[in-house]
Parts: sequence; structure tokens; C-alpha cells
Amino acid sequence: LKHWYIFHCSASPPNFVLLFADDLGFGDLGCYGHPSSITPNLNRLAAEGLRFTDFYCTSPVCSPSRASLLTGRYQTRSGVYPGVLYPGSRGGLPLNETTIAEVLKPLGYATAMIGKWHLGVGANGSYLPTKQGFDHYLGIPYSHDMGPCRNLTCFPPDIKCFGFCDVGSVLVPLMHNEDIKQQPVDFLDLESAYSDFAVDFITSSVKKKQPFFLYYPAHHTHYPQYAGPGAAGRSLRGPFGDALLELDNTIGNLLATLEEMGVINNTLVFFTADNGPELMRMSRGGNAGPLKCGKGTTYEGGMREPAIAYWPGTIKPGVTHELASTLDVLPTIASLAGAKLPPVMLDGVDMTELLVRRGKSKRETMIFYPTSPSEKYGLFALRMGKYKAHFYTHGAEHSATTPDRDCPATAVLTAHDPPLLFDLEADPSENYPLTLEGDPDLQAVLEQIQKAKLEFEASMVFGESQISKGTDPDLAPCCNPQCSPRPSCCRC
Repeated sequence: LKHWYIFHCSASPPNFVLLFADDLGFGDLGCYGHPSSITPNLNRLAAEGLRFTDFYCTSPVCSPSRASLLTGRYQTRSGVYPGVLYPGSRGGLPLNETTIAEVLKPLGYATAMIGKWHLGVGANGSYLPTKQGFDHYLGIPYSHDMGPCRNLTCFPPDIKCFGFCDVGSVLVPLMHNEDIKQQPVDFLDLESAYSDFAVDFITSSVKKKQPFFLYYPAHHTHYPQYAGPGAAGRSLRGPFGDALLELDNTIGNLLATLEEMGVINNTLVFFTADNGPELMRMSRGGNAGPLKCGKGTTYEGGMREPAIAYWPGTIKPGVTHELASTLDVLPTIASLAGAKLPPVMLDGVDMTELLVRRGKSKRETMIFYPTSPSEKYGLFALRMGKYKAHFYTHGAEHSATTPDRDCPATAVLTAHDPPLLFDLEADPSENYPLTLEGDPDLQAVLEQIQKAKLEFEASMVFGESQISKGTDPDLAPCCNPQCSPRPSCCRC
């Protein structure tokens, strides 16, 4: 009752800071067991907040995962599939989808985003964050490797940030709202620009006595990594560790600002990531810890993520083994803010009971879709309680290089009938499929899972694929749109 009173009767609505790392594995943070990651601020969030052990994104790749985080709906509903959006993509997150920012705007929230959007640019910037409920935006509108050079080395003192590969791509732009501020972006200064922008946003919102929502989907730790002078060469893990340290430094700046402005006890800070590690990059791709495979696959390593909820005085420190997902962030924020939910089919559930009272999760199942979902195959796997059933498995190029033969793209699409069934509490590595023969209890579990699968698929209406609309080179962001020859002239 005390917490209900705080949320619904206090003079000031809560603020929200949503942090979303990129290609970060379950085993990459110090607080999740990595022996040499330097992440003091994330470790502090984990020690003083609620750390999840069974938290999932909805896709093993970037764009669809971001769509479902912001809308509380599986990417198949919004049409952000198959794969990811590109600089010249014709499609994007449909404007009739309601984002977290749009849920909060009617209540007078200030909204801002820094970092990686990756949900479309479109003609005249029609899909940019400013068209999806964000008052302010500073960032790269897609993945920072989608321009010359994919293999950039951007660490002082060796600052070769662009090369001669992908010469058909525009240089990576830094956008402020709908305008290109820099092309190519200055990677060495990028994180400090983000940090300053976010600090200014928090400060000005508090001074205006306006509740705020800050969304920070980082480029870190997606390959190729980069880091400015504050982090380069300062970690124990080489370029990956430096990039992770730079992200952690920004989080530290945001926490310090919340404290200085006196709002840290009225702010929910939530941290998670979009998909698992890109194992094909070996030690520069991230680490899935004990989990199987990584990015691009529907094994645990592709979609189970670190997640931390931090709210001093409201969320007690601890660890939860309850099932939760990025889908649940929108309904939770709406509940805490007293906002109306969008009038559409939501796949997320409200986590307030779990966060504030350490109750049970309302989430009963987790659905695993591949990078290229289709109505023909439907979902690839389903988790219910501690059990996960794989109906199809498929490796991915992103998860090449490990000794596990199930992970790379050479592990072709395989149907499993009966499905592979794993007990994820006893076997989070998905090494030992359970034997159903002679075990009526397990057979009953599988029947329940099959029933949940049929019910879910009956409720799923696939939206028109935005990515299948293709690309148009003229749609790629160019600070000098009429210049010639494109794309090399897009520089300012």
C-alpha cells in the first residue's frame, strides 16, 4: 500500500531512464560473472537494484528487438522483420505503433533519446524518433557499422575511423532531431556528446519541474568497437572492454546527474540489451557466459540478456529468477506513471508487482522468433516456467567460430518433432535434451507448451513486413542531398 500511495498520490510522477546496450552477452558484465570487465556503475546498479537472471529480448538481432522494446509488442505484429533496417530502407517502425514516449507524452513528460535508433529513417525522415514521440534526439539513426568502414579502428592514438570498404555507403551521420549535425560522425567524441546531451536534458527537465523519459540505446558494444580518450586502453579486455567501459562511464554520469538534481529517488533506471553477443567476432564479439550460442540464434545465448532495475527506496536490492522480457517495459512504465495503454494487442505484462513487492511475474511464457519469422514456420521455441521447447533450430553467421556445431550458419534449419525440451534451471546451456519416454509429468509439460503455442499463434497477426519494402540509395541520410557524386559527397 505504501508504494501504491507513492506512485499514485505523490506530487511528482516518476522519471524513467531506459538503457539499452547493443550485442551484449549474458556473460559480459562484471556483475554477471565476467572476470575482467570493468563496469563499476553497472555493478553498482546490480548491487543496489534488482538483477534479473531470466530476462529476454524478443529477437536475436537489432531492429526487431528495438521495435518490441518500444511498443510492448512482438516485432511480427509491427512488421519489423525479417532481419534489420538499412540506411536506405523504405520502411520503418510504422507510425501507427505507439511507443513508450507516446504513452508518456499526454501526461506532460519530456522525452529524449540518444544513440542508436535503427527503426528506420525513411523519406524526409518520416520514421525518425521525433516522429515517434521523442522531443529531442541525438544519435546515429542505424547501426554504426553501416558505412565505410565496417572494420574501423577508432581508438586513440590509432584513430583510423573510416576505411575503403563499403564505398557504396554514405558516411555515418550524427543527427540532431531531424538534421544531420556531422557526417561522418566523430566517434572519438561521440560518447561525451551523448553524455552531455543527456545530462542537459535531465537538468533542464528537473528545473522545469517536468517528469522525463530518457531512452539511451547505446552503440556499445556492437562490433566494430570504438572509444574516446576517457576509456581507450583503460580496460582489461581490449577494444570490447574499452567500449563497455565507455558505456559504463556514461551511465555513471547520468547517475551522478540524477543525484545532483535530487531526483534519483524518484527515477526508475532500467538496463538491458537488444540481443546476444556476435560470436563470429571472437573475443571482440562479447560473451554469452554459460548460455548456448549467441546473436542470430533462438538458443539462450541469442536472446537471454542481463537486466537490472534500479530505484533507490522503491526497489529493494536483490536477484530475481522470475521470467521477464523487454516486452514488459512499456506496460510497467505506463502503470508506474498512471498512463493509458495503447488500444492494441500488447504482448507485455506489468512488472510493478515483481519490481516493487518482489512478487511473482505475470509472464507465463516467452516466445522465440528467428531473425526471419514467417507464418509458415511460426515460433521457433517457447519457454514456459523452467522448460523450453525448440520446435525448430537454426545456426547463424553471427554465432560462427565457437566449437559448438549448433551455432554457425552451417547448422541448417532443423524441425524437431517431438520438440527438443530443456530444463533451463538445471541446464541453462541447453546441452541435455530431456527424455520424454516413460515420464508422464514431462509429457504433460509438453502438452501444456503445445497448447500455449497453438493459442499464441492463433492470436498472432503478422504485420506487413517493413524490411521487405527494400532499399533506395536516395533515402540514405545525406547532409548535402543534391550533391554529386553520391554517396562520397555526403560529407559536412
